[in-house]
Amino acid sequence: MRTLLRLKRVMPEVRWTMWQNRSWSNSSIQRLESNSSIHKHLISKITATGPISVAEYMREALTNPVAGYYVKNDMLGAGGDFITSPEISQIFGELLGVWCISEWMAAGKSNTFQLVELGPGRGSLASDILRVFSQLKTVLGETDISVHLVEVSPKLSQFQAECLTVDNTQPNDGDQPVYRSGTTRTGLPIYWYRRIEDIPRGFSVFLAHEFFDAIPVHKFQRTEKGWREVMVDIDPESPEKLRFVVSHSPTLASSILIQKDENRQHVEVCPEGGVIVQKLTNQIAEDGGAALIVDYGHDGTKTDTFRGFKGHQLHNVLEAPGMADLTADVDFSYLRKMTGNEVTCLGPITQRSFLKNMGIDSRLQVRMTTLMSVCSLQKHSEFPKENPPLCIFAFPLSDTQYSVHGADDLNQVC
Repeated sequence: MRTLLRLKRVMPEVRWTMWQNRSWSNSSIQRLESNSSIHKHLISKITATGPISVAEYMREALTNPVAGYYVKNDMLGAGGDFITSPEISQIFGELLGVWCISEWMAAGKSNTFQLVELGPGRGSLASDILRVFSQLKTVLGETDISVHLVEVSPKLSQFQAECLTVDNTQPNDGDQPVYRSGTTRTGLPIYWYRRIEDIPRGFSVFLAHEFFDAIPVHKFQRTEKGWREVMVDIDPESPEKLRFVVSHSPTLASSILIQKDENRQHVEVCPEGGVIVQKLTNQIAEDGGAALIVDYGHDGTKTDTFRGFKGHQLHNVLEAPGMADLTADVDFSYLRKMTGNEVTCLGPITQRSFLKNMGIDSRLQVRMTTLMSVCSLQKHSEFPKENPPLCIFAFPLSDTQYSVHGADDLNQVC
């Protein structure tokens, strides 16, 4: 039986936080695109079963196997909806490559070394890291190194193959755990997976760069009757549009996901992210390794961060589902709790602090000296294509948080 009547009332607080605190782009006031298959699917689902959670809405919009945003779109770069650090400068990936090797050395130089990236984008970060690995062959010695990418998007996996491999690879037949494989340009075996649990066991360094912010979140609002979950419903005044509502009674999620000591008025919780961190924790604790999580986030202080991006502009999250990126800041305090006492957790710290600690100033000076030498030799002011101008990051460095999870000896490195 539908629960529409029980979820009918809209809380003014939710409408305020979701709409009044944001400067939406022009696309936000346009009519919902009627030809969006995801939109039609969601309208049909809500009509049949009642309002859905924000987490379910995000999941359908981003990873629906037929028309999800990450499944059918090329969202990266100037022509897409957002740009990430590795797409701007190779220095970012180079420093992370040094960090990976440092963690491997601190852990005792295992004979095997699995580099695992979750959501590798176009493959730019992995490419920069592998170049560092190639340059430091004498340090790595005869270590058995392999590359493992977790990617649900067929389109992005093809871009990654073109970026990282010589023959671009070929997809494997059937529903095998490894759906694509090949050899990197530096001669290392590389594999693609859809699920983290399919990654082989062994010493691994996990990297998640702007990965956790796209995992679905549940949203909760504190009311006079206690915590209630924010849901997505059909707007009765405009049946082709969606709106946020607050459940009149507790849901399963609101009953189990809110911490007892929570004092905020509005909370976003990402249980799927917590499960992923638990999986990484278990593998690191048993097989050795480390993990670096890089994302926009906070340490349990922010409230309403759910937002959309389309064409590098803020976009109404309830318009054109499947055609815009949806994201929510990562709550690192929640992820840290999910690790239990199995591993040592460091951070979060700002991206600026992390990169400075890794020596970005010195690396930038070396790069600039090299570029100026090349320009002087060529006697013109344009940078060669292989050495673009070094605009390091296009977003405020202080807004991005880092969280480091790894084995007990990680604290010896930092």
